[in-house]
Amino acid sequence: MAARRVAVPVAGLVLAAGAGRRYGRPKALVNLDGRLLVERAVAAARDGGCRPLVTVLGAEAAAVRDRADLTDTIVIDNREWATGMGSSLRAGLAALQPTEAVAVVVLLVDMPGVTPEAVRRLAELATPDSLAMAGYGADRGHPVLLGRAHWEGVAALAVGDVGARAYLRTRATDLRIVPCGDIAAGGDIDTVSDTVSDPAGSG
Repeated sequence: MAARRVAVPVAGLVLAAGAGRRYGRPKALVNLDGRLLVERAVAAARDGGCRPLVTVLGAEAAAVRDRADLTDTIVIDNREWATGMGSSLRAGLAALQPTEAVAVVVLLVDMPGVTPEAVRRLAELATPDSLAMAGYGADRGHPVLLGRAHWEGVAALAVGDVGARAYLRTRATDLRIVPCGDIAAGGDIDTVSDTVSDPAGSG
């Protein structure tokens, strides 16, 4: 069944550039239950109603392009991926500037528990001024919704592995926490022991 789009154009941005040093391989190439993590993240954004979709690659980008089905997404290479997630976020936001998206939902490649329903729950709040992130009980996490009016500010503070959090701290009073624990899980895959099946990525 085709994904129902949200009422306004909301982009999806998948950050999948890291080397996965603790895991031992780029997490984009990790196979979980027969599907690569990068494909899972792209599908969550797509089926959550986001268009356009941008995926940022870095470590072993050629291998990811070769193995992953990324036909629904604009794929860009972050040549500065080794400096941390912040550079991938900046690259993704820059790629979205020419689009008509009023906001973007940001997903990380290593959070397979994020569902299309969670993406849609945030995307349906989108305006150019929106700031929101998923809540899982007492914890906060992805996906994160960034209205277009905030992209420049987010990019200015996205350095190293900080991502959007530095900017969100400066706008804490404007940040909306959206409960998603009933429809998604906010945990990440950090090491092989976190992978419930096929951690070697065979197939």
